[in-house]
Amino acid sequence: MTPRVRVVGLGPGASGAVTVGALERLTRAEVARLRTRRHPSAEGLGDLASYDDWYERADSFESLYAAIVDDLVALARHAAGGEVVYAVPGSPLVAERTVELLRHRDDVEVVVEPAVSVIDAACAALGVDPMAVGLRVVDALSPVAWREGPHLVLQCYAPEVLAVLADRLAGASVTLLSHLGLPDERVEAIDLGDLARLPPVDHLSSLWVEVPRGAAEATDDLVALVHRLRAECPWDQEQTHGSLARHLLEEAYEALDALEDYVRAPDEASTRHLVEELGDLWCQIVFHAELAAEDERFDLTEVADALAAKLIARHPHVFGDATAESADEVAARWEVLKLAEKGRASVTDGIVWQLPALTLYTKLLRKAASLGLEPPPPEALRANALAALGALELDGAPAGDAAGDTAAPPGWGDAIEALASLARHAGVDLEGVLRERARSMRAAIVDAERRD
Repeated sequence: MTPRVRVVGLGPGASGAVTVGALERLTRAEVARLRTRRHPSAEGLGDLASYDDWYERADSFESLYAAIVDDLVALARHAAGGEVVYAVPGSPLVAERTVELLRHRDDVEVVVEPAVSVIDAACAALGVDPMAVGLRVVDALSPVAWREGPHLVLQCYAPEVLAVLADRLAGASVTLLSHLGLPDERVEAIDLGDLARLPPVDHLSSLWVEVPRGAAEATDDLVALVHRLRAECPWDQEQTHGSLARHLLEEAYEALDALEDYVRAPDEASTRHLVEELGDLWCQIVFHAELAAEDERFDLTEVADALAAKLIARHPHVFGDATAESADEVAARWEVLKLAEKGRASVTDGIVWQLPALTLYTKLLRKAASLGLEPPPPEALRANALAALGALELDGAPAGDAAGDTAAPPGWGDAIEALASLARHAGVDLEGVLRERARSMRAAIVDAERRD
């Protein structure tokens, strides 16, 4: 006969929460155990044996729970009736790790008799329907992907746990739920800054956390919106990866233009403009992912996961054992990791040669520096630039509009190369500088047109 562990719940500790059935099971059981007597629901259960002493000897909760499960199985195996009754606070179906471990055993039959849980007590105290509000129940000790809506956070038994939560819950509203259903019940809104300094909390303390709408929800909504556009809008239905290519380039340049406005004057108008243009660029990425998903090639989740994996792999100084003392060290290692990852023979492999020439050359200068091929010191760079400019041979008359030859005298290349190297040393983006001068030139042209 397969030994059996019958798990009964004692409820959250509120008056009358322990069911008559649970009491009868425990009274009639040949062998019964309490996970803990340190809970209001265990009052009145006489001298029923518990595992409280085991908590003091355990190295961790996980090792404790595994030991409890082993003991329960052994007790059931040797019991005359082949069954042990195991009582736990609250409901055996909610945040009860020992029950979870029992259910993974193939050498014991597990029968679970549900009871009122801390979820019921919390929702009753706040007057909410957990389904209507989309409640999520999470463990304070586990990594949590906080999403929009309410979270009932369990295992808030110590100030150290609350301190960790406070760092993770920026922008959230928090309500303390403590000793629910008992005479000293507390249901109190808490400022995040005060969370780690609350009066003593214990194993009967939980948090109700309202998380504001975040990036995950916004992304889901955008994906759903693009999906609907593909289904209902004639223009969107006609688009392909090829037809959208030019829009991706246009939106990238418009985002760059908005970014430069923002850097120049980060006011409310430039902020709104940058948000708008970054959104337009983001929409292009989401649209391409939607097209690929329709063809069952990939989707936005795969794009995000691939990006995250790449960033983790290329930041071993953050996610691994490597160290980096400067941005230059990070950049140099990045190039080495990229070479190995992509199987390239040169750091120049993969460079887009259609980049604007100044940007392209500056990129090559950075690649050279990552290999230790540093340019001369700054004073030598300045001297090179001045010498190259002084060596240019110029005719008296300006060239006509039809002139424009890349086969120019080498002095021009020397001058531009020297200036680009000097700008990189100074951390100056010549492409951006020239765009700024182009803006000024445009304004001067417009003023001249108005005067005429």
